[in-house]
Amino acid sequence: MILLLLNTQKFLVIKWAGMKKQEKLDVDVRFLLANERTLLAWIRTALTMQAGGVALAHFVSDSLLGFATGVSAVIAGAVIAVIGYRRFRAADKAIRAGRLPHLDKGPAFEVALIVMIAVVLALAQVQDMF
Repeated sequence: MILLLLNTQKFLVIKWAGMKKQEKLDVDVRFLLANERTLLAWIRTALTMQAGGVALAHFVSDSLLGFATGVSAVIAGAVIAVIGYRRFRAADKAIRAGRLPHLDKGPAFEVALIVMIAVVLALAQVQDMF
């Protein structure tokens, strides 16, 4: 059993049950930088979705379904950016507290949005064929 305690020096103290030795850990800056890189990846994904949505809405403006899908992709990009920022803040707090961040449904929601937009685009393509 492992007990995690935060002492007054803001170091993480790990106590193994049955052992008397304590080990002090400092918050490693590499974890904070990795968290920032992950935020940048979320933002990059959001901007890509928004750029694709603008292009789709512009080039397929004659089809209502294509235009609506483009606008949906722009909105999905905004939602992905918000999800990424919320995950960044949660991970930052967890890293500084010396614990793991809570799991959430953000990535699953992002995948569901992208799959939904892909299905609508495929349906629009099939509709144009007939």
